[in-house]
Amino acid sequence: MRILLVEDDKTIASGLDYSLKQDEYETIVCHNVEDARKFIGENWNGIDLFLFDLSLPDGTGYELCELVKKQGDKPVIFLTALDDEVNVVMGLDMGADDYITKPFRIRELLSRIKSVFRRYNVQAATQPRNVIDIEDIRINTLEGKVYKKGEEVLLTALEYRLFLIFANHIGQVLTRTQLLDRIWDVAGDFVNDNTLTVYIKRLREKLEDEPQSPKIIKTVRGMGYKVGD
Repeated sequence: MRILLVEDDKTIASGLDYSLKQDEYETIVCHNVEDARKFIGENWNGIDLFLFDLSLPDGTGYELCELVKKQGDKPVIFLTALDDEVNVVMGLDMGADDYITKPFRIRELLSRIKSVFRRYNVQAATQPRNVIDIEDIRINTLEGKVYKKGEEVLLTALEYRLFLIFANHIGQVLTRTQLLDRIWDVAGDFVNDNTLTVYIKRLREKLEDEPQSPKIIKTVRGMGYKVGD
């Protein structure tokens, strides 16, 4: 499990980093909002839990919490000074999962972390089957809609059908022939090989952060395409 710790007091940060690693967590440490923002923007998918000090030299844990929650539902725990405790309600309203008041015992923090992870595992197990999550993309099959970082992405009927095929075959390489067999009659028109190329290009432009270097719809050279590991 990877944890991003944002704490400006380097002595506290070093102690927490050591203790978390002793408990077999992988930790990344930032000391200010600017560095944390950059790291979250580039590595959100690779972090399992976020530990934010509430008061930071160039901002607050609130804005980092908001940044995390805009991209998806991942656990956030605040580290607060005693006189910040009354203000932590704002963070909980923004979607933070818990907070712990300094000074605290490391065993208490580890217990809180494990408790939050347990809640998220239950949520994942009970996630409705009509919802499919891929990276920062969510498909709601009941609505027939696709969302990226919480914002709806407008897809045509055939684009949606093509992406749903990928979503229903996570980790499986699909050949162009397999894809064509499944989508050719969606719009009542024949879809040829060149048209398939166009639709995959359009999906990447709408869903990928960098369409020229796709991380969602990947090309498997000589075989076809794959979504997921």
